[in-house]
Amino acid sequence: MRRTAGAICALALLLAAAACQERARTDAPPPEVARLIPRADLFGDPARANGRINPQGDLIAFLAPANGVTNVWVTPTRALNQARPVTLQTGLGVSSFTWAETGRHILFTEPEAQGGEHLFAVDVATGDVRDLTPVPGVRARIVAVNEAEPSIVIAALVERDRPELFRIDVVSGERTQLERNEQRFSSYYVDLANAPRLALKPTDDGGAEMWSRAPNGRWSLLFPIPFEGVASSRFISFEQGGRTFLMLDSTDRDRAALVRVDAASGDKTVLGESQRADVVDVWLDPATRAPQAYAAEYLRREWRGLAPAAQADLAYLDAQLEGEPRVLSRTRDDKRWIVEEEGPVTPARTWLYDRSNPQAPKMTMLFRNRPALEGRRLAQMTPVEIEARDGLTLVSYLTLPPGADQDRDGRPDAPLPLALVVHDGPWTRDAYTFSAEHQWLADRGYAALSVNFRGSTGFGKAFLNAGNREWGGRMQDDLIDAVRWAVSQRIAQAERVAIFGRSLGGFGAIAGLASAPDVFACGVSVSGFANLQTAVQAMPIDPASRRAELYKRIGDPRDAQDQAMMRERSPIFRAGAIRAPLLIAQGGRDARAPRAELDAVVASLRARRVPVIYLVYPSEDAVFAKAANRVAFFAAAEAFLGQCLGGFAQPFGRDFVGAGVRTMAGGDRIVGLTQVAPPPAAPRQPAAAEQKAAPAPAQLLEEFLNNPDLPIPTAPPPAAEERPEQDPGAQ
Repeated sequence: MRRTAGAICALALLLAAAACQERARTDAPPPEVARLIPRADLFGDPARANGRINPQGDLIAFLAPANGVTNVWVTPTRALNQARPVTLQTGLGVSSFTWAETGRHILFTEPEAQGGEHLFAVDVATGDVRDLTPVPGVRARIVAVNEAEPSIVIAALVERDRPELFRIDVVSGERTQLERNEQRFSSYYVDLANAPRLALKPTDDGGAEMWSRAPNGRWSLLFPIPFEGVASSRFISFEQGGRTFLMLDSTDRDRAALVRVDAASGDKTVLGESQRADVVDVWLDPATRAPQAYAAEYLRREWRGLAPAAQADLAYLDAQLEGEPRVLSRTRDDKRWIVEEEGPVTPARTWLYDRSNPQAPKMTMLFRNRPALEGRRLAQMTPVEIEARDGLTLVSYLTLPPGADQDRDGRPDAPLPLALVVHDGPWTRDAYTFSAEHQWLADRGYAALSVNFRGSTGFGKAFLNAGNREWGGRMQDDLIDAVRWAVSQRIAQAERVAIFGRSLGGFGAIAGLASAPDVFACGVSVSGFANLQTAVQAMPIDPASRRAELYKRIGDPRDAQDQAMMRERSPIFRAGAIRAPLLIAQGGRDARAPRAELDAVVASLRARRVPVIYLVYPSEDAVFAKAANRVAFFAAAEAFLGQCLGGFAQPFGRDFVGAGVRTMAGGDRIVGLTQVAPPPAAPRQPAAAEQKAAPAPAQLLEEFLNNPDLPIPTAPPPAAEERPEQDPGAQ
């Protein structure tokens, strides 16, 4: 009965959505649609972001569009209206950068065709760009920049899965190798004089060891880090003088604490800790690197000062800002900071904090990252604690549509359609901050719920390790328990719950439809994967020596028992149980989710007439870097959710202009999608030998189901990037 009613409801929604789309072509949209936040304002590139002040304090750099992609801009601190781009990169643009200690050079990385990632330096005065690592296939990581050698960057160059340490002059480009890594270390750490002092070495059991380098160059073990604590322990910085260093450590405790470590003996002194959550952020003096304040985050991020001056800074920022502060950079003399504020109803804003006069500090707004969101009606987020079936507490975040909670008790006045938003990973968390996805969903009339399922970070190593080998298992149970909680609290309508996620969350979405077909009305998977065994083998681990940790957390594909466990929990082998509509959006370069496997899932659904929409973005990886592709995806997802849950949906308008997307299946299920995102031209007929080597998706699924030992096919080579669609109205 439920399935029949659901089909009738889906048909009615489809017809209603078609009528709305048809009306939108001729009439003005209804008022409730006209006031919706445009998708591009939420998911397009920000107008400006990532502000950084140089060590001398006279220049500020930030990211902003130039040549149609994100690039680095620079402006004088005393003339903020004179900003100009200093990089003119094309392709994916610049995603992050840092100042060299010269104060005149900016460092950034950029991927290359051979799979490497090169480190570049740009002279902000001349605009000259220098490739500091001109070696094909090498992957560069910045280790340190220090005042002791202003023109030097210490970098780890990863080649053959082993990082080696180099000293590089940003002016001349000269490279000098510091360490050859004969010990198979995964990371190096230097002191404030740029001397290699520490290194991290993975162990065969998934843990790690911290090693120390003596003045004579010999390396020796300083202390071990057991597997259970390796994901919540990390190096922060050496302090001035080099006798001690700071790290976050959970070796002898459940929750990571801020500790000071004697570099010679390994003895540790706790400087800051929380009884409820890991320490996750630290303020350091820019000259001495002494710790000044630290933050832990349970429901919300909470800061504590370690000195009166830092406590005064915290109090001042709290009084001045609506959102939570995040210090992005500080001058060498510590007189000027760049501070970003952000909160659930506060889109990111970037400030210059002048503290040169402690008696009269001053805040100057540099820019609003997304000015189009200012003044919009945004939805408040409420932290909640949900109890899982085995008693574990799941910190979660609920956002309701504006006006849905008149008595402001954190619950809607009447149950709503709900979207369960599953965070990506592995090993991250949802937080109390601005969420574009939550705002988008609430603006369209849905309750949005994000759950920190077991295995999420920040809540101690016991909670983190409770997720080991539970992908598709108890992690999935946590999601189901959250939905049942939302229904029992009269937050969600039981028949109108969608599951929505990216990467690991995308896996959770497909797995949710397969393992709990009666719970979800529909699902959206972005960059998700359908086979745990394939995904764990393809996950990028840098270096490869850390793969033992990955196998202990997800499953070891070399172990027969783990193979069986991963197979049982992988939705590709349970696709026949999926009954609810599914939207899949995938990057063509995403190695973790082979197209053949997703093709097989889609083929199973189509064979059983289960509604499915399958979008492929040939030029994208797991994260959609191109703004036009992100906006186009959310346009399709909005129409899909509107049909499934009945919320508001804006017409497509120009949201597919410039996007490179192929509709592989189901384009006719969303009115207008076939017009803006046409399927690719029919391919040539393959030779007989090729036909035998590449079985049809339905045949692939059948073989997977009947032969557990069948080798998993590798992902096909990515297609060439499509030309952006031409907007017929463009000049």
